[in-house]
Amino acid sequence: MTKIIDGTNGVLGRIASLAAKEALKGEHVAVINCENIIITGSWKNIREKYESKRRKVGSGQLGPKVSRDIIKIVKRTVRGMLPNARLGGRGKEALGRVKCYKGVPKEFDGKKMILSEKNKVVKSISIKDISK
Repeated sequence: MTKIIDGTNGVLGRIASLAAKEALKGEHVAVINCENIIITGSWKNIREKYESKRRKVGSGQLGPKVSRDIIKIVKRTVRGMLPNARLGGRGKEALGRVKCYKGVPKEFDGKKMILSEKNKVVKSISIKDISK
């Protein structure tokens, strides 16, 4: 059975930690509505952080490639919550059990979902805005 996490207006770190925790337990996890997940903090600082990471790639500097794809941003955040997800072992197996989707796929339509906590956040930016 797959646990479904709805990302609408949820905070990225909280959703990622919840998905990682369930995956480590051995559950299959689907994060839906990834484009509506928010990142808390100053809009200017968050945007600047992601843009500076993207600028490093072509400049001859070594470092990670930061994708603009919404699903890859969420998946990478989940990977950061797992132990040794790059090297192998249980973290890598758990990451394989996590799937991220834009919108709601037909297979999960009408099923019971885990709703992310709706907190009153003053400063935030959507992942959709970062990926542009």
